Amino acid sequence: MQNFDILTLVFLGLAIFVIYKLRSVLGQRTGTEKPPQDLMIRREQAAEQPAPGASNTNVVPLPSVRGPQPAAEPEARLAGVVPPDSPAFGGLVQIMQSDSTFDPREFLGGARAAYEMIVMAFAQGDRRTLKDLLSPEVYEGFEGAIKDRESRNEKVETQFVSIDKAEFSDALLRAKSAQVTVKFLSKLITATRDAQGAVIDGNPEKVTDVTDIWTFARDVTSRDPNWRLVATESA
Repeated sequence: MQNFDILTLVFLGLAIFVIYKLRSVLGQRTGTEKPPQDLMIRREQAAEQPAPGASNTNVVPLPSVRGPQPAAEPEARLAGVVPPDSPAFGGLVQIMQSDSTFDPREFLGGARAAYEMIVMAFAQGDRRTLKDLLSPEVYEGFEGAIKDRESRNEKVETQFVSIDKAEFSDALLRAKSAQVTVKFLSKLITATRDAQGAVIDGNPEKVTDVTDIWTFARDVTSRDPNWRLVATESA
């Protein structure tokens, strides 16, 4: 029992000694310490203030912020896209005046994408894609051709090589309907096979130059931003 009391006293003394040393090294809180955020603010303020007599040469002045810039006139936005003597120029100006969101460059990019999607969807018999991109009248013609092909168990193989050119051919604004005609010059590999797999049209090993003239339409007062194919012509 005596040994136990002596050991207890020894450990208690060591604990008191350690606590004393820690307090002397770390210090004590007095309630006047600055929170970390305040210290960071003071350091930032000190860093921002140049030394006495020194010029602050590290500051790069930012350009003044300007408000929204007015959109360029339609004629200026068509520069480099459509020649002024093109049959499409006047109609595109009218469309842009009625629909401020119409961008001729973006339209041509979208038309190229739609052209490839429609050609491939027709070859594959993808009615769902065609229905979203075609007007009801044009869809009826495409769907009829697909049905006729399916009734004979024929299959069309089509591969896009390139779309070499897509340019405005004509444009007009009739009442609320904007119609834009685009001429596509493309290279395709296409062939139609019968039920036995024999080629009955086209050539699966030959690249063919194709010229298509397609007309897209949209109601400029509609919230629907999508254009649909309303007429096709092959040259």
